[in-house]
Amino acid sequence: MTRQYSSISVETTLASSINTTATTITVATGTATALMGGITLAGGNVDIFTVALDVDTVNEEIVFVTQVSGDTLTISRGQAGTGTAGVSGIAHTAGASVKHVLTSSDLIFFRNNASPVASFGFSGSTSGTTTVQATAVAGTNTLTLPATSNDTLVGKATTDILTNKILTAPVINTAKINLALNAQTGTTYTLVAADSGKLVTASNASPVVITIPPSVFAAGEQINVQSIGAGLTSFAAGVGVTITSTGATSAAPVLRAQHSAATVICTATNTFTVIGDLS
Repeated sequence: MTRQYSSISVETTLASSINTTATTITVATGTATALMGGITLAGGNVDIFTVALDVDTVNEEIVFVTQVSGDTLTISRGQAGTGTAGVSGIAHTAGASVKHVLTSSDLIFFRNNASPVASFGFSGSTSGTTTVQATAVAGTNTLTLPATSNDTLVGKATTDILTNKILTAPVINTAKINLALNAQTGTTYTLVAADSGKLVTASNASPVVITIPPSVFAAGEQINVQSIGAGLTSFAAGVGVTITSTGATSAAPVLRAQHSAATVICTATNTFTVIGDLS
């Protein structure tokens, strides 16, 4: 059950006496709303609101209010060590005080559900619950959540898309790599940052010139290029860019034939080498 609390609850009194086994109480006419202090209990006995009967007397009894109908409250008797919980409580006469209180039971509940705990449960946004479970560890470990306004954690067994992640010494078993394509049909094209890791295809009946621009790619980035049209594809250096290759013209290599391919590799700032089927 979810414990509910109010800082504006107003004390009231019993309208009639109750015996030790009664499961409802009736408070003074029109006072139940003020006693609840703005708290509404969900149906199905899933919420509780703690009150004390005969406060600060030898007959004090702590009860959990689980439902409210008018001035009649459904209660669970003998809580927090008063009476016998779930079996019997204490008899109270008409006029006995009824007050919302914080009890040792509330504090123990809070302590037992505060850090450190082995697990912690969250209610789903629409249904169900999620439990965060800590494994057996030695010492004290810290899990730091990303500093972002909106994000979703990645699961081990879920299908996810990772963006801008660097893997250090990964071990990949049964990998499936989908190579993104950038189809070009003009006679000129300048590579862009989004081409990194892609296959750029050049398809034109006339020769195609692909320019490698400055200040776009970092060392280690690669772009694959294939000439699929009748016109052969050549590479040109943008301002300040250096190209090396085994082509006949090292700084401006040409793919050898239709369907030939090469990889453009950034080896340093504005420095590239082109390797592949060159003429």
